[in-house]
Amino acid sequence: MKLLQWIRSIIYIVQVTVAMPLIGLAFAPWAMFSKQGAYRACKTYAAWAMWSARWVIGLRCEVRGEVPQGEVLVAAKHQSFLDILMIFHALPRAKFIMKREVLWTPVIGQYAKRMGMIAVDRGKRGQAITKMMADVQSGQREPGQLVIYSQGTRVAPGLSAPYKVGTAVLYDQLGQVCVPVATNAGHFWPRRGLYRRPGLAVVEFLEPIEPGLDKKAFMARLEEEVESRSNELLHEAGWRPSLER
Repeated sequence: MKLLQWIRSIIYIVQVTVAMPLIGLAFAPWAMFSKQGAYRACKTYAAWAMWSARWVIGLRCEVRGEVPQGEVLVAAKHQSFLDILMIFHALPRAKFIMKREVLWTPVIGQYAKRMGMIAVDRGKRGQAITKMMADVQSGQREPGQLVIYSQGTRVAPGLSAPYKVGTAVLYDQLGQVCVPVATNAGHFWPRRGLYRRPGLAVVEFLEPIEPGLDKKAFMARLEEEVESRSNELLHEAGWRPSLER
């Protein structure tokens, strides 16, 4: 049975990889002249990746909680490429803060630039935060939902990584509501490897954190809520440490 799931996983990865440049090329004429075209292309790809996951590998995707609509800061748990797809598809106008290397990725990089995603250099912490704030506040971005992965990278289930201060800086200086996001996507779509598990992948938008907390209190609350709910979602999915080895 597991051999069959391996075969399905490989078929899924091949087709979803091929779909990316095909969808990118199909939408390119519209995307060249309109950000809306770029957004539509990426939402189409995300929808295809999630829809085909259900039928090829038996992986369903579910978004829980109230999806924010206005200008908010979204601070999300990051375990997998799948949670990026799910968050992007759910939000009306997501703007991701991403590592600069992504801009050099074929197709993804070109569309990220077109949509005005905010790229940071993770190797220069102080300069990265300053540049990030400058890009966010410069007026170059349109109103929407600013998405940041507070740990700065994908973190596999069962592992831990510190929450970085950039999220607190944004929360403090923007004065916006922050919506935490939990997920269990890494259990089904791991950080590395080809195997994809069947089941129910969840991205959950949690209760908003209103502006006004000091940075230390904000970070403590954010980490506690995101980590505890993500762990609950993992256990709901049947996650065990031995499965990640």
